[in-house]
Amino acid sequence: MTSAGATIGIPGAALPADPTIIIRLVGALDLAAAPALRERLIGVLDRGTSLLILDLSRVLSCDVSGLAVLIGTQRRARHLGTVVRLAAPSPPVTELLRSTGLDRSFTIYPDPA
Repeated sequence: MTSAGATIGIPGAALPADPTIIIRLVGALDLAAAPALRERLIGVLDRGTSLLILDLSRVLSCDVSGLAVLIGTQRRARHLGTVVRLAAPSPPVTELLRSTGLDRSFTIYPDPA
């Protein structure tokens, strides 16, 4: 992924049978990052988990493409029986979620723990 795009860190990349996976997103959730991020998140969901937490504490900015990835991930997760939660969104992301009303569509934790 480019330096301008978001990157994800998946602890224990082998993805054990752990019912909870926390993914830390870093950088910008934008048009440049969205396609690769979408594919990575689909891969995580397809491997199976009961709870997927997206740590947004290090996301510097988010545009419509980033929001579409979050919404699409949540829809796919529901279809697979997985719960998606957002954790610690940065101030710009918090403001965007509020202004779009998506803060009511997601459960948002104050921190990843």
